[in-house]
Amino acid sequence: MDDNTGGRKVAWPWRVAASVAGMAVLLGGCGSGDNDDDKADEPNPSASSASSGSPAPASSGSPSASATGGDSTSLSPFRADPARVPRTKQQAEALAAAVALGPEAWGADFRAQRQATSTPRTVAVLDEECRWERRPLPKGVLASLSRYSELPGTGGKGEIKVTAAVTVHTTVLDADDQMSTTLEEPLRCREQQVRTDERISELMSTGIAYGQASNDYADDHVVEMGYYLTGTAKQRYFWFVTRLGTVTLAVSVKGAKGYTDSELNQYGSQASSTMLSRVEFELGEKN
Repeated sequence: MDDNTGGRKVAWPWRVAASVAGMAVLLGGCGSGDNDDDKADEPNPSASSASSGSPAPASSGSPSASATGGDSTSLSPFRADPARVPRTKQQAEALAAAVALGPEAWGADFRAQRQATSTPRTVAVLDEECRWERRPLPKGVLASLSRYSELPGTGGKGEIKVTAAVTVHTTVLDADDQMSTTLEEPLRCREQQVRTDERISELMSTGIAYGQASNDYADDHVVEMGYYLTGTAKQRYFWFVTRLGTVTLAVSVKGAKGYTDSELNQYGSQASSTMLSRVEFELGEKN
């Protein structure tokens, strides 16, 4: 997976992969560990944890920058240039477009899905009945963009579907709240309806904050695992969510016949690493 950020953070791919692998082992040891496909595009910025029926877990990390997102501290792996942090919807939309991966960034054989991008100025929301739908941007979100790609099946293998999503928040606290909601959603809805004949089941999630285990690349990192059910077909599903400052990044990977969990994790971790590098390139302080 190539990128044009000048080789910054070249150590990220293997560190992200190692972190994801460890989290996957942890999840696998906590339950049945099902597989899904790509559900909704990005973490839900507006769903309330009050309806979960059980206490919502704390975010795996804590805010690592000021409320305006312009400053970072030693508790963050990244220092943004305050002058480059988006303050308007237009600035945020430009950042999301620069960071979200298109099919060419996933690999040479990937192509755009029939619906290549999400509806402008909307986000994916998991409602009170555990159904995914798109709604207008809520307060605290400046922009959100999802791009949908796929790897056609060849040589006896099935078709992989992937999503890369970027959400730009007004403040670090808003972005951190989104990570908390992401971590809580599988507790509230272990089965989630994506479309009429598509759902995700047996979901589990775990999070790792910056400075814990092998996470030296993001302010926060959440991984979900489960199964994606389309009619009677059942495939592995992974969802990777990371945060740098006011920006949250989500990658979903829907498995297919002939692919191992390790291969699917590799696609997800490489995509996450590439988008993290793009955020740093777009918002980092210039030398």
